[in-house]
Amino acid sequence: MGAVNRKVVLITGGARGVGAEVTRRLHERGANLVLTDVDESALHDIGAEFDSDRVLTAVADVRDLETMQAVASRAVDRFGGIDVVLANAGISTYGSVLKVDPEAFRTLVDVNIVGVFNTVRATLPSVIDRRGYVLIVSSAAAFAASPGLAPYNAAKAGVEQFANALRLEVAHHGVDVGCAHMLWIDTPLVQDAKSDLPSFRKMLDHLPGPLGKTTSVQACTTALVKGIEARKRYIYCPDYVSVLRWLKPLLSTRFVESTTWKSVPELLTQMDAEVESLGRSMSARTEEIEK
Repeated sequence: MGAVNRKVVLITGGARGVGAEVTRRLHERGANLVLTDVDESALHDIGAEFDSDRVLTAVADVRDLETMQAVASRAVDRFGGIDVVLANAGISTYGSVLKVDPEAFRTLVDVNIVGVFNTVRATLPSVIDRRGYVLIVSSAAAFAASPGLAPYNAAKAGVEQFANALRLEVAHHGVDVGCAHMLWIDTPLVQDAKSDLPSFRKMLDHLPGPLGKTTSVQACTTALVKGIEARKRYIYCPDYVSVLRWLKPLLSTRFVESTTWKSVPELLTQMDAEVESLGRSMSARTEEIEK
């Protein structure tokens, strides 16, 4: 059945998008699954797809450590332990540093950084017992900055370094740690940005070569599942994102940044005007489920 057969895999943000598709693939491969999400309706729907004693669902906010600890305890009680953790839950914001709602920024940090810490902190004792694997979802945004997405860039860079430090801390326990870096994936996060912000679509059009293209959830899922099965240190989707990792020191040089200076004022002014018109700094979907 494969490397995950009968393994216990906990996935945050498991009810929608990439999390839901990874769930389906791993279930096919015989894994026992623990799915968390704040979207109770979507979580119910993904659980109903399987009607399986190999799937445990829990409505849980990664911002709450005690809640995540309770989920981990339920997973251990149900399945005997946790072998793999996929810290996948994440959100984004809209707007420049001058215009983004400070509360939206705090929410993003709480979900994307504190939520990763809480997920790992809650599950790590069992993962250590099983000599397991932790995969943290970062982004190509950890390598290349985008005007109007500063909070997201900061959070994804932060969790990349969190993963790197964690890897050093747990290697002697036989635990492996991976970090996943995706570009634009056709998930609700990107779909909502395209729908809400014409400036976001224009920004993608301005990116050179393939960097503005959106990749399917299926392709991203394939990369993640292969990475989980191989306990990879780094996962990229599309594959060429790996080049950005090696070019990272150059991407913030004056020379490279100067290639965007002409387009930023117009794009950022448009984005901020769109955010003001929307009356929110994140998608309506995210605002609803993160209340």
